Amino acid sequence: MGRKLLLEHINVPGINTFQVYKEKGGYRAVEKALKTMSSDDVVEEVKKSGLRGRGGAGFPTGMKWSFLAKPEGVPRYLVCNADESEPGTFKDRYLMTHIPHALIEGMIVGSYALGANTSYIYVRGEMMPQIRILEKAIAEAKAAGYLGKNILGSGYDLEIYVQPGGGAYICGEETALLESLEGKRGNPRIKPPFPAIAGLYGCPTVVNNVESIAATVPIVNEGGEEYAKIGIGRSTGTKLISASGNINKPGVYEIELGLSVEDFIYSDEYCGGIANGKRLKAVVAGGSSVPILPANLILNLANGDKRLMSYESLSEGGFATGTMLGSGGFVVLDEDQCIVRNTWNFSRFYHHESCGQCSPCREGTGWMEKVLHRLEYGHGKMSDIDLLVDVSKKIEGNTICPLGDAAAWPVASAIRHFRDEFEWHVKEPKLALERNYGLAHYADPIKIAEEV
Repeated sequence: MGRKLLLEHINVPGINTFQVYKEKGGYRAVEKALKTMSSDDVVEEVKKSGLRGRGGAGFPTGMKWSFLAKPEGVPRYLVCNADESEPGTFKDRYLMTHIPHALIEGMIVGSYALGANTSYIYVRGEMMPQIRILEKAIAEAKAAGYLGKNILGSGYDLEIYVQPGGGAYICGEETALLESLEGKRGNPRIKPPFPAIAGLYGCPTVVNNVESIAATVPIVNEGGEEYAKIGIGRSTGTKLISASGNINKPGVYEIELGLSVEDFIYSDEYCGGIANGKRLKAVVAGGSSVPILPANLILNLANGDKRLMSYESLSEGGFATGTMLGSGGFVVLDEDQCIVRNTWNFSRFYHHESCGQCSPCREGTGWMEKVLHRLEYGHGKMSDIDLLVDVSKKIEGNTICPLGDAAAWPVASAIRHFRDEFEWHVKEPKLALERNYGLAHYADPIKIAEEV
């Protein structure tokens, strides 16, 4: 059983309330930070921990905090990105639903470290139950003296506000989120300037994911060096994984980084194996925007070693044979699933969610959706497959924000690893409408694929 830092008390009745959370050791990090540590001390502990952003990018959190500009007389802000919109990802919603005070405590610690007196939690608009839960948790914390003026007699003031979004995936991008928070259309900004210099209302701002902020609580409690002992290499600590798809036990799991992918999928402690006795075909390891991998490459590296659930191991081999940990949205596909249909479904999503600001993304996502629809419904041509690769290359790296990359990578990787399935849809269009391609060679011993 791996160590649990965030979900240790998840099954304790009433853990969503201030009283029970406090009884289980909650708000010790706030007391420790405000009474015995300077703001710089807190930042230093987070840097020592090696914590990396849990929202997808994996950028070192302590380093991000240290970049914050601190001009005299200018307010600073901490903004929590709770706009969890990545298909396959639901860990932040789970955390906010069941242990909301873990996020509130992390917000207080983080705000103190950054010198912010006003902070915001930007929540996806569809998550109204979670918004109400967070507002109740904030009220409880304030009534107990952990928010408001002169918290715990420390002289530090902080107010936290919950802001619902409009349900736009693009607002998961930090600058689009800030635009939306300011009451504007959620279009990403051109960077630089970065939010650490000119963010919310033009002031220095840090935007962090729900899990990243909650993870600062055990770091302050136990110390950054102790936290860094958990995990493997530069992938320190624990990570929440949203496991879904064709598995026996879908749900949210907290793992120690460094667990093997095979153990995560097949052990009874986690996913419990493939549902209905089927065989593994493919996995989307970090949410819909990361490259999909066939069974042989997700379980093992190209050299035959076991692939691990870590930032480094999942990305080993580059996009030729690797993928990304991303947001931890772990989607498992069994032998009965159609890769073409899955890729088309992802493309529909990205076309719908493109803000339209950049031509390559606005036009390219629509083209990819249309071509994939043709292939899926028996009207495709062989040239369509290379056309998809070409369009994806013209989108990737040519947009203001990463949504273009997020739309291009799933398409390129699906063709890279499952090209024969795409070709089968062209050669056997009627048959492709009646049944799926099946497992084919995707679980065979590894042969390094040529990069598309």
